[in-house]
Amino acid sequence: MNLQSDDFELFDLPRRFAQERPAIDTRWKALQREAHPDRFAAQGAAAQRVAMQWSVRINEAYQRLKDPVRRAAYLCELHGAPIRAEDNTSMPAQFLMQQMEWREALDDAADGAAIDRLDAEVRQARAEALERCGRLIDAQQDYAAAAGAVRGLMFIERFAVDVERRRELLGQ
Repeated sequence: MNLQSDDFELFDLPRRFAQERPAIDTRWKALQREAHPDRFAAQGAAAQRVAMQWSVRINEAYQRLKDPVRRAAYLCELHGAPIRAEDNTSMPAQFLMQQMEWREALDDAADGAAIDRLDAEVRQARAEALERCGRLIDAQQDYAAAAGAVRGLMFIERFAVDVERRRELLGQ
């Protein structure tokens, strides 16, 4: 293992958006077994500390690779297109209108059926946005456009959390 490796190299995966979750999980388990500090107990405290650092590095990479939004953001950043979600919130007008409509629908939702309809719409939008990210990254290699799509996905995911909170408030 090399500390300079990116997450894909560390996990011996192709550097692309489309990944199979079971392959990521299997590789994570194998890497964790390989780097587990207990395997280095006989080699002393320094070796165990290094193994612990590797375990942390492996877990950080796993968290990025297993989550499609984080994986897309990471790929964009690897290719020189940072997401900059904290200071770049510009989105197409149509997307912003959709967000406003969803917010109004969420505010107006008075029962589980209304929440379910909104949740289904948001899930569909998320699936479409993930598919678009995959196309932009893997097929078109348009990382700047993918960065914008990732920012949109981040909006969608935050709204999905709000939908779940509203569901809980309604006791659903």
